[in-house]
Amino acid sequence: MPNLLEVKNLKTQFFTQDGVVHAVNGISYSVKQGETVAIVGESGSGKSVGVMSLIRLIPQPPGKIVDGTVMFDGQDLLTMKEDELRRIRGNRIAMIFQDPMTSLNPVLTIGRQITEAIQLHMGMNRAESRKRAVELLELVGIPGAGERLDDYPHQFSGGMRQRVMIAMGLSCNPQLLIADEPTTALDVTIQAQIVDLVNRLKDELGMAVIWITHDLGVVAGMAERVIVMYSGFVVEEASVDQLYAQPRHPYTLGLLRSIPRLDLGRQKRLIPIDGLPPDLLEAPTSCPFAPRCDFAIDKCWESNPPLEAVEPGHKSACWVDISGVKVIEEVKEVAA
Repeated sequence: MPNLLEVKNLKTQFFTQDGVVHAVNGISYSVKQGETVAIVGESGSGKSVGVMSLIRLIPQPPGKIVDGTVMFDGQDLLTMKEDELRRIRGNRIAMIFQDPMTSLNPVLTIGRQITEAIQLHMGMNRAESRKRAVELLELVGIPGAGERLDDYPHQFSGGMRQRVMIAMGLSCNPQLLIADEPTTALDVTIQAQIVDLVNRLKDELGMAVIWITHDLGVVAGMAERVIVMYSGFVVEEASVDQLYAQPRHPYTLGLLRSIPRLDLGRQKRLIPIDGLPPDLLEAPTSCPFAPRCDFAIDKCWESNPPLEAVEPGHKSACWVDISGVKVIEEVKEVAA
């Protein structure tokens, strides 16, 4: 299957009074048509800045995309004129943001906000766009969709607002949907509903999905491939099965060990990742994870390892082979 999106050596920096923030440091990956790719990592790893750079949504200044290419369906999004990009953004590429309350306009009705993009990109009149908006709200599971078009965002619950955001994202039948931690502010039952909804709509519409999250537990049930980011770098890339069975980067191993498990019979003590993420004001010269890594060797402090294949379909940026280390191991039981 051909690649719909190809990102090569993308670098994004922020020029602040304190210095240059190295937010994204030369990341490369691809997304095939109809594929779901998850990008995971803790806060500050560059996940959101990386995807917002794809469609040039970072504030400029202070932000600046200093290098790289982003090929979407054969066109480089980074060299497009703004009016050309506007015809793709919100139309062929849609984005769902983390907090729908800050993404929805509080003084405009839901119907007005959904129909705006439909009229702009699909050339429908007011009556046609309202009919399409009702269909979209029904598609994402909002009851009484026809009556709710004229309601305002504050009249919806958090889960329903996120469904409205998904409806807006799907309004123009995008080829690629970017979801930036869309379930973070929701309780776990609503999270599961939103994940199931996106999975179902992806299969029905045949679109590709980039799902950004810090929760590896969510990833298992929806993605085909996982990209792990740390300190603005891609440190591991693999299929879901490969990543969960045998992570090849110590940071990924740490993320998996810190997830609560229900399949072990008895709850074991979680193993946290010690230390703090690095200061992005300093340009990295060694492995950025070395100060927090239990497997670090001298070479890790001397140079930053490149992202290289360790087996077919599996890449890792690490000087140490940790393939023999188990994700689950016997640790002290939680005190009763």
